[in-house]
Amino acid sequence: MNIVILGASGRIGQAIVQEALNRKHEVTAAVRNPQSYALSHERLQVIQADILNAASVAAAVAGKEAVISAYGPKAGHEEELTAAAESLIAGLKDATGLRVLIVGGAGSLKTDSGELLLETAGFPAAFLPLATAHARAYEMYQRSALDYSYISPPAELREGQRTGMFRIGLDRLVVDENGESSVSIPDFAAAVIDELEEGNFSRERFTVGY
Repeated sequence: MNIVILGASGRIGQAIVQEALNRKHEVTAAVRNPQSYALSHERLQVIQADILNAASVAAAVAGKEAVISAYGPKAGHEEELTAAAESLIAGLKDATGLRVLIVGGAGSLKTDSGELLLETAGFPAAFLPLATAHARAYEMYQRSALDYSYISPPAELREGQRTGMFRIGLDRLVVDENGESSVSIPDFAAAVIDELEEGNFSRERFTVGY
């Protein structure tokens, strides 16, 4: 599949690029500074694009079969998440037959008590602006006509190996027998590309964890 990945320079974005290449996809990494991009491969093209600009998004996805947004703003610029959502929705409105995957946040997932994760007493205050912005962006995708799949990470994305052994959930946080919610970044990337290939969650959110 010929795919473009927006936000390909971050930890998650690079892991998704690598997973897609490992599965023999043709990958375009759309980043702000192509000259400083760390990865190279015969099936990888690196282009300059701005996810906050709808025309730039439209140009980046032209001729592609799928787009994955792994965009994450810098600390203090959380409001860019809703701006990016607006830009994506506008930039993709004329794209037909395009698979759209959005990497979002975990804060709006429900816990076993039914509370949103971001509303729980133990949720770190430092992450609240980012979680709130992700939740608002997700609401924008829900209100749009975009045919998207939205993947929320678990409570903890950590360094580690790709095991391929993880569980999928919908709107509820996936936790293990110890009550912990986590997955390695390579396994998270594997879940993203699984959805790219299988298309199980049209206009739905899903999540992943051990």
